[in-house]
Amino acid sequence: MMYRRLGRSGLQVSALSLGSWVTFSHQNDLDGAMASMAAAEERGCNFFDNAEEYGLGAAETLMGRAFQELGWGREQFVVSTKLYYGIHDAPNLKNTLNRKYLMQAIEGSLERLQMDFVDLLFCHRPDPHTPLEETVWAMHDIVDRGMALYWGTSCWSAADIREAYEIADRHHLHKPLMDQPQYNLLERHAVEVDLAPVCEELGIGATIFSPLAAGILTGKYVDGIPTDSRVAANVYDWMEGRAKDEVVVAKTRQLVEIASRLDMTAAQLSLAWCLRNPHVSTVITGASRPEQVESNFAVVDMLDRVTDDVAAELDQIFPVSARG
Repeated sequence: MMYRRLGRSGLQVSALSLGSWVTFSHQNDLDGAMASMAAAEERGCNFFDNAEEYGLGAAETLMGRAFQELGWGREQFVVSTKLYYGIHDAPNLKNTLNRKYLMQAIEGSLERLQMDFVDLLFCHRPDPHTPLEETVWAMHDIVDRGMALYWGTSCWSAADIREAYEIADRHHLHKPLMDQPQYNLLERHAVEVDLAPVCEELGIGATIFSPLAAGILTGKYVDGIPTDSRVAANVYDWMEGRAKDEVVVAKTRQLVEIASRLDMTAAQLSLAWCLRNPHVSTVITGASRPEQVESNFAVVDMLDRVTDDVAAELDQIFPVSARG
């Protein structure tokens, strides 16, 4: 396993990490979660990603139980969660980053995770209805109280990240360190165009999610919809349209052909391509069974296969201006 600094911090995270979106909240029970987490840990993974919103708290609960059952201490692992969406449909409890919500929500997350702190705490989405200064102060206070060690954002614009950083700098507060954007061959613009300048100038690290475009880039949908897939299970409505999009299918078919030539799977090639970006601190993978973890994490020994020529070939198929 390779380890990378998270942005400009001294914290090291495994280049490949394991997330709980979809799998922990829809597909895995405790035994399945433990098996995937153990397989990741055996291959050097030290970062496990979560969010309050995943399964309305169920994913945090499952990961917390898995840590306890596996007997893992907190010292060697980096654990994250995200706040914004909430798990209760009421004012100040949903779709907000106001101080009241944040201070209460972090307590709920820690209780479900059975942990005293998370290493990384993300503002899951921007909140245009709360003054940014209020959010920055609340996140500073959470870090100051030891409930989180670092804070950052997820799917924020570069302009909003820059403004939050400047507020923190002006008031001598804990600054945002990382953003968690979607990044894959079909979704390049946010990271390579919008986020890149703040990564360079402010030392923001990218902990990217959906490197396989929710499974699209594995190639499993090029010949139709498998009955055991997320699309067939209707996990997310938007996935069906994309999985059946003729342009996306054609691009993915070319990806499969290139991967085969390199003796890789399409998923492995997609992950390796993400790791070429120097602003990516870690690639968050998902897995519903240990075999997927093993296949995904094997990519660390295949990175030299993705040469500049291969990357240029992929650029022709998946240009940076494309958004899917």
